Parts: sequence; structure tokens; C-alpha cells
Amino acid sequence: MIEAQNLSRRYGDFTAVDGISFSVKEGEILGMLGPNGAGKTTTIRMITGFLPPTSGNVTVAGKDLFESPREARRQVGYLPENVALYSEMRVDEYLAYRARLEGLSRLELRQAIPLSLERCLLTDVRHQVIGTLSKGYRQRVGLATAILHNPKVLVLDEPTVGLDPKQIISIRELIRQLGREHTLLLSTHILPEVELLCDRVVIIDRGRIIAEGTPQSLRESWTGNPGIRLTLKDAPEEAGEVLARIPGVVGVKPGGPGAWTLECERGSDAREDVFHAAVKRGWVLLELGRERGATLEDIFVRLTTHDAAQEGAAEAAPAPPQELQESQEVVS
Repeated sequence: MIEAQNLSRRYGDFTAVDGISFSVKEGEILGMLGPNGAGKTTTIRMITGFLPPTSGNVTVAGKDLFESPREARRQVGYLPENVALYSEMRVDEYLAYRARLEGLSRLELRQAIPLSLERCLLTDVRHQVIGTLSKGYRQRVGLATAILHNPKVLVLDEPTVGLDPKQIISIRELIRQLGREHTLLLSTHILPEVELLCDRVVIIDRGRIIAEGTPQSLRESWTGNPGIRLTLKDAPEEAGEVLARIPGVVGVKPGGPGAWTLECERGSDAREDVFHAAVKRGWVLLELGRERGATLEDIFVRLTTHDAAQEGAAEAAPAPPQELQESQEVVS
């Protein structure tokens, strides 16, 4: 549904996005992760046609964004990080105004506005002035605007930023519902959001894709062999040797008085054998459980943390142009 090929965006000597390629399949929710300054918003703006790339191309629903911009943009609904709303207008007035900008006919408008209000749970506030709404409701208005013309693709840039926990839960549920009917590209740096909502993840850092896959496949690729932790009361000296002989155990690491971590073969679970070995020898088990694997947060931190030498080189590099800083192209 979305194909981005070798997208780059440069500002003089500064490269905000450096030759990235990825795709979003029909019906998929793809999460775009990255720290501040990674190039997420720049990428989003190129995909939605708000910013021309220095090189590369984008295809949306089979339409080239730069050869057939009108047809391609017609298939995209976009929620920017900072939603631009006319605070003095009422919700339904604003949606009618945006519907006309989208080129909807009067008949289409009369059908689209009530549907968008209902899907985004805005019917009760449809006559309310936008400036009196909470930020959570304003985000809903932005989403309603994005789906007015029933696009095939929704692109959401930091949709829950600045919201309180209750508002975040509501917006996430709404995004989950929209994902059943639209292809979604979700840009965020909130890791639980990706775990809860996304089918697949692309991690961007310094303008390049550094990892890609499902949340589960990324965790598995970084976790290594499964581990078991156990603690014995008054552990005998031979306990470590006995544990090492248990089928499926490939390594034993001491973890303190009476405590060990067992590294096991992939796909194996030696907990039952450990339990039987302890019972057979009269050992008292104080703890027996799986070792916590790598979380998406662990992977994100490892991939986007740079050593001091790299950071020093980054600080010595020329600052991005003032025009870029003002438009926040490199801070999202």
C-alpha cells in the first residue's frame, strides 16, 4: 500500500534522511520508532507529499506521489504531530470546511461528517467550539479530519503526544479500531504504543533504518537462548554441576549465594527437570522461573545509544540549517 524507495532529504551538508526504503502492506499497522532527531517526521512529510525528497520515490496505493500527486494524496489521511485546528470554529463546521477542501460533494459531505463524528466519538460535542475542547478531544477532531475522505492509508505522527493517561488509552483504542479498516503508518517514540498497536516495526536512527521486523521477531533476535533463574536454600557445593547435566541446559552462571542462571537450548524449557532434580535430592527451591527476555525498550536503547566518541563527533559536526530547526524537521 505504501512503498518508499531510497528516500533521502538533505539540507546543504546536513542529511536528515539517508536513503531509507520500507513498505507498508494493505491492512497493516507499521510503527516507525526513533529518538528525537532520528528523521521520523521528515520521512512522514515526504511520504504525505508535504516535503519533496532530495532523492528517491514514494508510491501510495499504486500511485506515484510525485508523478500523480493528486491521485496519491487522495488515498492518504494525515494527522501531523501538531494538529492545526481553527479554535473559533465548531467541530461540525470545521469538518465541513475540511471536507470541501478535500473536494467532497455535498452528498458525500452529508454522509462523511456524521460517520467521522461517530467513528471518533465526537457526536456529543459536534456543536462545541474547538477551542473549548480538551487536548484529547482535539486529537479526535484531527483524526476525524484525516478519515473524512475515507482514505486507504492513514499516517499518524505522534498521535498521543502531550495527552494524559486516560486520553492516551482512548486514542489508542480509536487507532486500533481504525487499523481494522485502513492501512496505518504510526510514527512514535512511545514504546508501549508500538507493542500494543503495531504489526511490524521500523527503527530509525540518524536518518537510517537500523532494524525492522515484528515486535516478537525483534525481541527473539536480541534475546538469544532462553534462560532460567533459580535459588536454592542452603545449596550444596555440587548443585552447579548437577544443574549443568540437566537435558537442554547449555550453560550455568552463578548469580549469588545459592542462585544460578541456566542458559537453555532454543525451544526448550528445563524448569520441570530442574524441579525434579531438586526434589530427588531434597533441595529446597526458593525461586524457579524464566529469565526476562529482551524487551522492545531494551532493543531500542541498545540500537540508538552511541558511545562517547560518536557523540563527540556528532557535536563537532555542523549544526543543521536554521530553516530546518525552525520547522522542527530534525527534532521529530
